[in-house]
Amino acid sequence: MNSELLDPVLLQTDFPDLQLHASGKVRDVYQLDAERLLFVATDRISAFDYVLATGIPHKGHVLSQISLFWFDFLSDIVPNHLITADVNRYPQMLHKYADQLRGRSMVVQRAKMFPVECVVRGYISGSAWKEYKATGKVCGIELPAGLRESEALPQPIFTPSTKAASGHDENISFTKMCEIVGTEAASTLRDLTLRIYKKAADYARQRGIIIADTKFEFGRTAKGITLSDEVLTPDSSRFWPADTYAPSRPQESYDKQYVRDYLEEIRWNKQPPAPALPAEVALRTSEKYLDAYLQITGNKLDV
Repeated sequence: MNSELLDPVLLQTDFPDLQLHASGKVRDVYQLDAERLLFVATDRISAFDYVLATGIPHKGHVLSQISLFWFDFLSDIVPNHLITADVNRYPQMLHKYADQLRGRSMVVQRAKMFPVECVVRGYISGSAWKEYKATGKVCGIELPAGLRESEALPQPIFTPSTKAASGHDENISFTKMCEIVGTEAASTLRDLTLRIYKKAADYARQRGIIIADTKFEFGRTAKGITLSDEVLTPDSSRFWPADTYAPSRPQESYDKQYVRDYLEEIRWNKQPPAPALPAEVALRTSEKYLDAYLQITGNKLDV
């Protein structure tokens, strides 16, 4: 194992003079003023909707930096909430925390978030595969008979879900999404999601990665509908190496499926408390995150 991966992880942020706006499974969000938020990506990792007791070295850096890459790449399709990720341009009150924030944070425009997650699937895997085997459908969408696990779908499908602060997100139909956010907004979000996925998936394929599925979050700002939170990271997506891809089986991955597989192997009952990870699993997962960044961007992450 690379010794540089033995760096300590950041599991909790501690900025006592800042107002905590929200703390999620991975990110801590601080309110700077009425218009701006500070997003900080920790090294926490969640699986099966629980935060594990062990962090993943450099994970927060990867999530932040790969999101920044995609924000720029997708800016011709949809505006995003980023103001700056340059700590030298942060408000003065944050400068004393520069070392903690550098590389794993961003100042963003505060948005009125839509209460749904916009999920798109280009391949059938995970919970969608289980649902398809049982019903022949995914989120109410009828799919062709005879699909194999991990097989590419005839065309990507939009499968929204509720956004749970804790516990399980719930897959919903597009009709249900329309009831929640309105038909016009739902249609716009669906179309944006599919356009973003196509551009990103085509690019990633050229870089040797299959984006099997992913999820986006959107909000409203003065710019209109705005892409927010994380984007196309190993946490929010299934990244598969294209050179080892073959349908009819689970795939190797750059994402946290490696951790999920370990938890399945030890037969965790998926109830709290969440278990700790052995050092070798945490370090191998860290390597996968760093590899994903290298593959997507062509650059080695400076950590």
